[in-house]
Amino acid sequence: MHIFTTDSVEGMTIEKNFGTVFGTVIRSRNMIGRSLGNIASAFGGKQRGDTNMANQTREDALQELGNNAEALSANAVLAMRFDSGEFDSGNGNIMQEVVAYGTAVYLVKKGEG
Repeated sequence: MHIFTTDSVEGMTIEKNFGTVFGTVIRSRNMIGRSLGNIASAFGGKQRGDTNMANQTREDALQELGNNAEALSANAVLAMRFDSGEFDSGNGNIMQEVVAYGTAVYLVKKGEG
């Protein structure tokens, strides 16, 4: 699966447009990770646990985006973007949500479609 942030790909044309596709991942750090992060932030430290979780969550959202596009018979996603946020699950557990989204398409080389 090819995922592009651009609206088009040089030398390719859209044979079929499947519409918007999403990949959504929601995660929370465990209690120990949050506690260690709070200690590090008190001393101005880098939040390695949060950074690693954010990076992995983005990668997982991209993977899900690709899987969802393939399920539609697309071979590419154009105009991919990320959206992210945090929310309280209701019991004080902060959840991180990352959504990767774009347009699922079937691309062919120009002149082959």
